[in-house]
Amino acid sequence: MAPSDPQPIPLKQTLSSLPPIYKDKDGLNLRTEIKSRLTSSTSTTKKIPLLVILDDDPTGTQTCHDISVLTVWDIATLSSTFTSDTTRKAGGFFILTNSRALHPDECRTLVEEVCQNLLQAAKKQGDLQFEVVLRSDSTLRGHFPLEPEAAEDVLGKANAWILAPFFLQGGRYTVGDVHYVEDGKGTLVPAGLTPFAKDATFGYTSSNLREWVVEKSGGRIGLDRVVSLSLEDIRVGGPTKVAELLMGFEKGVVVVVNAAAEEDMDVVVLGILEAASKGRRFLYRSGAALVSSRLGIKPIAPKSADALSLDKSVGGLVVAGSYVPKTTAQLKVLREKSGGRLTTIVVQVGELLRSEDAAKKVIDEAVREAEKEIQRGQDVLIMTSRDLITGKDERESLDIGSVVARSLVRFLQDLKTRPRYVIAKGGITSSDMATKGLKMKCATVVGQAAPGVPLWECFEETSKWAGIPYIVFPGNVGSDDTLFQVVDGWRA
Repeated sequence: MAPSDPQPIPLKQTLSSLPPIYKDKDGLNLRTEIKSRLTSSTSTTKKIPLLVILDDDPTGTQTCHDISVLTVWDIATLSSTFTSDTTRKAGGFFILTNSRALHPDECRTLVEEVCQNLLQAAKKQGDLQFEVVLRSDSTLRGHFPLEPEAAEDVLGKANAWILAPFFLQGGRYTVGDVHYVEDGKGTLVPAGLTPFAKDATFGYTSSNLREWVVEKSGGRIGLDRVVSLSLEDIRVGGPTKVAELLMGFEKGVVVVVNAAAEEDMDVVVLGILEAASKGRRFLYRSGAALVSSRLGIKPIAPKSADALSLDKSVGGLVVAGSYVPKTTAQLKVLREKSGGRLTTIVVQVGELLRSEDAAKKVIDEAVREAEKEIQRGQDVLIMTSRDLITGKDERESLDIGSVVARSLVRFLQDLKTRPRYVIAKGGITSSDMATKGLKMKCATVVGQAAPGVPLWECFEETSKWAGIPYIVFPGNVGSDDTLFQVVDGWRA
């Protein structure tokens, strides 16, 4: 490691050393001001475009509520969603692409298809204006710069890409252009030094986001094309300074957003709205925080079991496919603290990979045991064995993940007993459980089960178990106790 490489730093001391958080001179709540601008914009004041969030896994809904999430993107569905009451009130909607689970060529094709369909659907609604957020992992895993390049190939060149992975609930901070992950012990660890950076498919070494852009682009995007909004700009200059900088940047740059509080993101969004009112067009690559800020969505308390009227006669179901260390730690705590109140079924990944017949036998046995336990009111955890099996390259590692995901989907498809709720642990797992296991096409994000843990409901008659609470539990969010706390709080 070079001496100049970012090192771990203390969270509290770092935050206290920063300039004070920006306060509006009129004492207005910044999120309230954003929502006011969104609802009061008219054709005469340059109407603010609807926001369409292309989510590369379902966890991007983790800071939102009362907003639709689509798992299909045909023109007819997009056209009706553009004008629905839910979209009108929310100011936008999500499209779950699950592109993080795809190979690069497949990802490019998908993003281009979605954007082309959005254009046609918007044209059907009288050339309705929209802008796109490519929501991705707050620990920097995903197809970049491939996705924004594919979007621009269809939608046209933006003045700038906004890169904003900050996500408070997950402990992701960007300070001095360096992206950090809080380790749960009060230390900010540079992202490039975390296990996320060693991802078999999306690994990286750079923690400085300007250098990360250069690294991930293979040098095609040079350092001279990456600029940033500093915390000094945001907290001292406020929205006016942010707008001034965005107006002055050369076309085609990537703008790194520094943020250490949600108010920082609100300031940036107000600056973006001001620059957009003067003709600037932006394309966003972000974590979840920018989305809720741009939509003016204020946080609400997590949903309790009582608020959801859960069926107490049957057990709940947790499906865990994520391999990140955080998930493994959370599963350990869940099993230890639940004791006899939880039945654990471990699916051996080696058997799933051995042959189709071996995989079928494993899943059939898991279904039989799960049905018996859920029917008697027992909570059930079905989890993959914790030894991570990777391929010889990125493509083979993705293929292994696909085999595991298909097996977990078949488990949910074959399960006949409706549980009290379904928790899906991990991004790819939760996407496949929603779209292929529960057959959701359009769901509503009703809130959170815990901070940063989205809760969906889908009442479509064609879905499996319409109305069942569906918890999209990110692999890398929360403390080691958070999964247990949700399961324990929702026990019969």
